[in-house]
Amino acid sequence: MAYSIKAVSSISEIGQSSWDAAANPYLTDPDCGIAYDPFVSYHFLSALEESGSAAAGTGWAPYHLMLEEDGEIRGVVPMYLKNHSQGEYVFDYNWADAFERSGGRYYPKLQISVPFTPATGRRILTPHAEKSDEYAEHLISGVMQVAKKLEVSSVHVTFATKEQYDQMGELGFLQRTHQQFHWLNNNYECFDDFLGALSAKKRKNIRRERRGAIEHGVEIERLTGADIQKQHWDAFYQFYVDTGNRKWGTPYLTREFFSLIGERMSEDILLVMCKREDRYIAGAINFIGSDCLFGRNWGCIEHHPFLHFEVCYYQAIQFAIERGLKRVEAGAQGTHKLARGYLATHTYSAHWIVNESFSEAVSHFLQQERAYIDEEIDYMEERSPFKKSDS
Repeated sequence: MAYSIKAVSSISEIGQSSWDAAANPYLTDPDCGIAYDPFVSYHFLSALEESGSAAAGTGWAPYHLMLEEDGEIRGVVPMYLKNHSQGEYVFDYNWADAFERSGGRYYPKLQISVPFTPATGRRILTPHAEKSDEYAEHLISGVMQVAKKLEVSSVHVTFATKEQYDQMGELGFLQRTHQQFHWLNNNYECFDDFLGALSAKKRKNIRRERRGAIEHGVEIERLTGADIQKQHWDAFYQFYVDTGNRKWGTPYLTREFFSLIGERMSEDILLVMCKREDRYIAGAINFIGSDCLFGRNWGCIEHHPFLHFEVCYYQAIQFAIERGLKRVEAGAQGTHKLARGYLATHTYSAHWIVNESFSEAVSHFLQQERAYIDEEIDYMEERSPFKKSDS
């Protein structure tokens, strides 16, 4: 077959129909076995580019790949040429420092990911087809060829699915694991069903936190679709900027980004907003997949005890139960999530480093790190908030 790999500097050069056919085959075939992922959708990624959030000026220059077979697009890769390691949530600052102290040049590098989004999903995007694995292998090979041509130090594929992590490992990528906390829906019919699965102490604590979150007159709204209006985005962006300034120094996402996703994919968004004395004071944004609710950003301009837990964790669980979603991914970090029903879960990334001696050194480090992550997850499983089985 006549395969070719092409790189483009904007997702618009590929187009919505071709991109989404590879990124989200669920849209045309809900029974394809590939869940709908809002983050790899054309609407989400194009909003990042058009708003200036992911652009050359912010160190996220789009360099997307597409695989063509006899003129037809058979797969795409969301890839960025980067001159820093910010906004990735899989940290390689120490790698960069070590490589540059030894005389190398770590940046630029290639990043295959959804910018600013620590959510698991496919990264090598192919349609549901008989030759999907073959297409994926050609794309991964193409990524390595592009890296050599551009003379970058490395390629980083973050928050990949376990299947693609394994496939890239077989093709020579170094494998790295991390952990997040995910809530799993054990066919609960209501929030009280979930509480009933917890130990008595944890159940009592969650009920106390939910009461405490709203005891000072806080009202909570859940908004999706057309219910999300400009005033909600204005208020939420204020919360987002306040949190971003305190955590990162400069918020990653622009105000225009939120307007664009509000216009184009509001049905994929759950906005949880908190109001007190007729003024919005806090909020959290979530994205809705076909089987998962992805918690992303939170912010507030008033502090109230337990409000963060209620808005980000308990409201997400309640919504997921009502929608019949299989899980909630609550974002990066946070061992405090364990006591609130979110369990430690592996996440996966894959890395290809051009310099062989440096790649070998990183490989040794990753072997030790993977063992540590396994031990840490085992340790937290023993401290699960759920009732212990008699067996």
